[in-house]
Amino acid sequence: LDIVSFYYYHYNNLTTYRYSDIINKRMSFMLVYHGSDHIIETPLYNGSKRTNDYGYGFYTTESIELAKEWACGDNKDGFANIYELEMEGLNVLRLNSPEYSILNWLAILAKYRNYWQNGSIAEEAKNYLQRYFFIDPSPYDIIIGYRADDSYFSFAQDFVAGTISFAKLSEAMHLGKLGEQIVLKSELSFKHIRFCGSEPADSKIYYEKKSVRDREARRAYRANRHSPEGINELFMLDIMREGIKNGD
Repeated sequence: LDIVSFYYYHYNNLTTYRYSDIINKRMSFMLVYHGSDHIIETPLYNGSKRTNDYGYGFYTTESIELAKEWACGDNKDGFANIYELEMEGLNVLRLNSPEYSILNWLAILAKYRNYWQNGSIAEEAKNYLQRYFFIDPSPYDIIIGYRADDSYFSFAQDFVAGTISFAKLSEAMHLGKLGEQIVLKSELSFKHIRFCGSEPADSKIYYEKKSVRDREARRAYRANRHSPEGINELFMLDIMREGIKNGD
């Protein structure tokens, strides 16, 4: 009943579907949301900025609440655009799976994101991450991984600059319940997404929610950052000095 209600909410014509059809449909389809200041019925391939977390792509989430927060990021009303994404036949890079580490995620950030701290250690660290931990996203249709909003990007910068350990960065990434984002990268993936509708996002509610989430994450990070580091903790400088590479 929950699955039937779930799909009926977004599709007015699903009353003709058999229950087994809906179960099978749910196994290969995802319902995803994109926060924006306007309604986007047809997402554009390569329509975003190259300096986003994973470069060009259409950035979505499975959480409608997060999408509404992102939609109101400039303290203006927006929309959570709702889409059905067919995953069958798509090559997916799941950066949060056990075979990858935060270092792989950082290497991709170092490739695409701007505004990194200056300094010899940070520059060397970025180059090292890209040389030994970068995963080329070009063979993939979809990337699933963390979203580096302002607070989380600053955590990543601290690690690259050598001021926090790998363990502290790993803990920081779970502060604020940021969740994952699903990014459409290839031209093929844009043929697998269908617009289903939208919901308005009230900035009076969702800008405040976004601000509270960010403040809580930063507060928890500051408290955790100043706690003592263990003698065997791994820092970015250790990774470079010891020649640690992907898979080690």
